[in-house]
Amino acid sequence: MDADHETGPGTESGAHRVPRARTRAAEHWRAFTASPFLPAVVLLFIVSAAAGLFAGSYTYNMANPTPHRIPAAVVGPTDTAEARAFVEGMEKALAASLELHPYPTDAAARRAVEQQEVFAILTFRPPGVDFAVAGAAGASVAQVLTETAPAVGRAVGVPVRISDVKPLQKGDPRGLALFYISLAAVIVGFVGAIQLSVHARGLNPGERVAFTVAYSLLGAFAIASVVDWLLGALRLPFVESWLILAFTMFTSGMVFTMFNTLMGRWAMLPTWGLMVLLGNPSSGGAVSWPLLPSALGHIGRWLPPGASVNAQHTAVYFGNAQHVFPFAVLAGWTLVSCCVLGFWRHRHPGGRTTEDV
Repeated sequence: MDADHETGPGTESGAHRVPRARTRAAEHWRAFTASPFLPAVVLLFIVSAAAGLFAGSYTYNMANPTPHRIPAAVVGPTDTAEARAFVEGMEKALAASLELHPYPTDAAARRAVEQQEVFAILTFRPPGVDFAVAGAAGASVAQVLTETAPAVGRAVGVPVRISDVKPLQKGDPRGLALFYISLAAVIVGFVGAIQLSVHARGLNPGERVAFTVAYSLLGAFAIASVVDWLLGALRLPFVESWLILAFTMFTSGMVFTMFNTLMGRWAMLPTWGLMVLLGNPSSGGAVSWPLLPSALGHIGRWLPPGASVNAQHTAVYFGNAQHVFPFAVLAGWTLVSCCVLGFWRHRHPGGRTTEDV
């Protein structure tokens, strides 16, 4: 008998083997997608990418801050040879422009500092210049200016006298404490919402909002109490700072709840990207906005971390000049998040039926 026509109990043609192999592969794939290994593998790559993005985002924004445009008040004549030489020397040394705003008197210039319209005051009085920085307006900007101005003055032959008209509190010499407490409020805010979604999944949407309000008020009180009363690092306008922190925590928690409603278990991805990768580095807390890449300096103001830092910074150091804008930003994010939860509450991953009550 021809070998091509021989068959045995253990043999099968190639035409049969290929479909069976494909069938087994499809079965294995279906079993894999139905197992916990698929999300674990996806998370493996997501966490790895997030680690690199986290390091890159903070390094790009904070490792080597560079000024781009620094608003400054100027008092006195700016058309003298000494004044022009000093301003040109500063701009060349900083590789940035000093945006000079003339004021008729020292008092008017100081009011501009209080309104956070300028970061420094240049007063030209022969034979030199009084260079007054405002450390509380932006510690990183003040540091750059105080390091640069004396060297420029020596180079152009103009005496420079440095002072700080709005210094930071002694317990916070680098101006980072406000960034840290705002960072704590942002992260604990959405982590609290994550924990509610995991450990209190049976909460209905309205109940979840109520508990988000509750842990925001209590958590914010704990942050303010530790920083002010226990550690004495900052003297806070306690009630105002507490409520700003609570508003921040609630907004952060509701942002996660919004994404949780829209995306289910993957809600952490956009929340982390918005709040941590983009929001915190561009908030102006660790590095002032004039030293951030220009696009991020503008974007940061419109995100919850930047709004929180802005409101808290003004409350602590410029209490008589509080602005509406940061509160409007927090309110806007909160309103959008609550509307999404309200309109798509049937998609909310949790809740309970009447039989569960």
